[in-house]
Amino acid sequence: MQGGNAREPGQTHHAASRKAPPLVKLRVCKYKPQTPEATLTTRLNHQDRLLLKRVNTQIIGMSSAKMKIDRNRKANDDRMLERVSRSATILALAISLVLALAEPGCLGAGDGQTSAPSHIDLERTFQHGQAALQANDLDVAETDFLKVLQWDPKAAAAYVNLGVIEMRRKNWDKALRDLRHAEKLAPKMAGILLNIGLVHYRRGDYVAAIPALSSVLREQPDSEQARYLLGLCKLFTQNYGEAVAILEPLWPKKSNDFMYLYALSITANASGQKELDKKALTRLVEVGGDSPEFHLMLGKAYLNRQETERALAELEHAAGINPRLPFVHFNLGIGYARTGDMNRAERELRRDIAIEPDAPDPYEMLGELYARMGKDSEAENFFHEALRRNSRMPDSHFGMAKIYLHQEKYEQALAAIDASMRFAPGGQAVHYMRGQILSKLGRKHDAQVEFASVQKMTGSIYTNEVEKFQEGRVPNPELTQQSPP
Repeated sequence: MQGGNAREPGQTHHAASRKAPPLVKLRVCKYKPQTPEATLTTRLNHQDRLLLKRVNTQIIGMSSAKMKIDRNRKANDDRMLERVSRSATILALAISLVLALAEPGCLGAGDGQTSAPSHIDLERTFQHGQAALQANDLDVAETDFLKVLQWDPKAAAAYVNLGVIEMRRKNWDKALRDLRHAEKLAPKMAGILLNIGLVHYRRGDYVAAIPALSSVLREQPDSEQARYLLGLCKLFTQNYGEAVAILEPLWPKKSNDFMYLYALSITANASGQKELDKKALTRLVEVGGDSPEFHLMLGKAYLNRQETERALAELEHAAGINPRLPFVHFNLGIGYARTGDMNRAERELRRDIAIEPDAPDPYEMLGELYARMGKDSEAENFFHEALRRNSRMPDSHFGMAKIYLHQEKYEQALAAIDASMRFAPGGQAVHYMRGQILSKLGRKHDAQVEFASVQKMTGSIYTNEVEKFQEGRVPNPELTQQSPP
């Protein structure tokens, strides 16, 4: 952690407050909390996972002038976090001040002990920290909120803002700890669960994000942000039918947003809902204009529909307009691999890595490409590179499991396939490989359970549609890198 106020390893906020002065009787904060949904208006988050995070300012009526993905993502993330902080956390501050009135050890005016801060001091310190957070002065903000907690250990709003600070620092574990503490203090406070879901989403743990986002949507059925994020999480975990059911109700509000239309199109296509797929794709063409981002997403849509020649035409057009557009060369690599031009595919993927060196998806796709070419050593290296950037890449774990199986490293293969299933519960291929590995380990009964699961899936029309779709898998880093709405 940065700055002179960084916490020591293992130190909790409570530990920092053990020698705090007793609580004074405080008046309720005068601020009136706003409804979180009124403030959560920033735009929604490696391939359909990496573009939806970065294309933030384009989420409702995207203009190519604001499509600079690398520049916009951090600024839009900050705006979203500030809005959550300004609105949702004020309520918890008020709650914590009310709780302070009932604290058994509170001092009244005339108790004759060392003077404690007044409610004005507490408000002023909190507001100073809030202003520092809005100015992205994280060290100063952290100092102020820790001071608030010294005076009032039950100030849930301070824990929320500390969570926001750790989110900006990308210290996801610390952010979750602070947000969970705030949830315990103020379980009904709007915005906490949404931030918890967002932390899991940002770190690529889509399975873990689903429960929190589902809870938000149950409590707030009209929450556009929670619904969109939950729909994307279902897409990324390959629950395509559920993703369609969650995303389709957003049509009246988002039918001008081509990122939404693309997500709806591929989930409908994957789940066999051809009419909805056609409707979404038609609308995508209507609203897309001639921006390179539009041609990129249209090309991806054609890749998902197995229309490779049309896809390559759109992608080459996008690359012609903007040769440094993130993920355009990634998708060209996928397209040329399908045509059997492996050398061109490799060149395109390496060009994408030069543009997006921190994105895991191009490394994963190169790993898959080398695996198909029988170059296991190169494949293993690139899968490792992908997982080094994001340890929650299910297809990289699956690729490693396949390599370990070939190398007869069965224990390592089992660990890898289990990791793949943990981050994206798998289809027939994943269960079949796990059965093979278990059989090699002599665990015949467990292997038969896996093979029985495959047999059950084989009889499902929906599963067959998904498996067919997965054979032509097109990762979506564009979506996961888009900033949340």
